[in-house]
Amino acid sequence: MQFNHDNMTGARLAADLANLVVEGRPGMSGVGAGEIEAVLCRHEIRRPSLTTRQAEVLRVWGVRLRGVFEARGTDERCAAINALLGDGTAGVFLTTHDGLRPHLHFTPEDDDVVGRVRAVTAGGLAIFAVEAEGRRLGVCARSTCVTVFLDTSRNGRREYCSARCGNHDAVHRHRTQRRAGR
Repeated sequence: MQFNHDNMTGARLAADLANLVVEGRPGMSGVGAGEIEAVLCRHEIRRPSLTTRQAEVLRVWGVRLRGVFEARGTDERCAAINALLGDGTAGVFLTTHDGLRPHLHFTPEDDDVVGRVRAVTAGGLAIFAVEAEGRRLGVCARSTCVTVFLDTSRNGRREYCSARCGNHDAVHRHRTQRRAGR
């Protein structure tokens, strides 16, 4: 399966926000506006300045986004995305702002940064889910890692957030098997 990486901004932003606010992460409530703004800037979200209240709303939104990646099956994932779409979008709008080619927005352009982030992540996850047939969103299989990811691999069988986590697990399995064989 080939993915149009230009259309994945919302889904990638959703993964980054979900990873930023992992429950159980030391200081989750301490994730500051600056850290969230840095993520927004990496994804070229316009006017990313956040108030303390807006940062809190996006922290809570990040926890909800995480539920999409943790869903157990297509039906649960679609229900989670539908809930996000219901709360985060105001309709579908075709736009050409900033000299960009026509693209979809899920909220009016003049919405505040929180509204825009909620809309682009909900809409982006919906588009990705359609292209990926409700699959290809996951949480790293390494027991000590909680990173979520988009699986854009050719075969769609990715289990780890990175090669590093996959290699770590392979080495761990190998050493465990060697010890058991002694």
